Amino acid sequence: MKIQVSRNGPYIVTGGVPLMTMEISYDDESDCRSWRKVEEYPLQEEYALCRCGHSKNKPYCDGTHEKVHFDGTETAGNEPYLQSPTLIRGPELELTDYEGLCVHARFCMRAGGIWNLTEQSNVPSARDTAVEEACNCPSGRLVLRDRKTGETIEPVLERSVVVVENPARSEHGPLWVRGGIPVESADGRTYTIRNRVTLCRCGRSWNKPFCDGNHIGW
Repeated sequence: MKIQVSRNGPYIVTGGVPLMTMEISYDDESDCRSWRKVEEYPLQEEYALCRCGHSKNKPYCDGTHEKVHFDGTETAGNEPYLQSPTLIRGPELELTDYEGLCVHARFCMRAGGIWNLTEQSNVPSARDTAVEEACNCPSGRLVLRDRKTGETIEPVLERSVVVVENPARSEHGPLWVRGGIPVESADGRTYTIRNRVTLCRCGRSWNKPFCDGNHIGW
């Protein structure tokens, strides 16, 4: 399985990667709480996903990037926030915050926020909520480590691509690449492989091919 970024064109997904749409669900207090699958697309060995945001056949590419002269120049490289993230050490959990990866999914805001919950992680309910919030973060901005065992707490994710939608806020989110699928640049470089990666699909990111949250208001 692989995702190839084409030059000023779509993402070419190969290897029979499952594709689905998921929505962010809210609880009774209007906090982001869970993911809900709303559509699963027919499995294909290869397909092209829109990167410019103008396709009439989203999430698939329909060639419109050529008509609008889409500039898909990749600007991502060795992002400094991957090397020097913010660390918050609580009594039982340590939070690694790669702020530059934020896509504004807002799972981290519930119950006072994951940062405060980490600092209160000796309280079982706070610890459990912090873990739930970190594991729901689609971009992997927020990663927890158990301070007793030293183990990183990561969700087990099916290797797949998810089209993120947030209908409650009328927001069309990024492509959520799950399970460590390699993403390769147009010039053949493989980006850092992570369990959770979010790719821009509105064409407005300043950190292409990755999402930087500029889809808000798209």
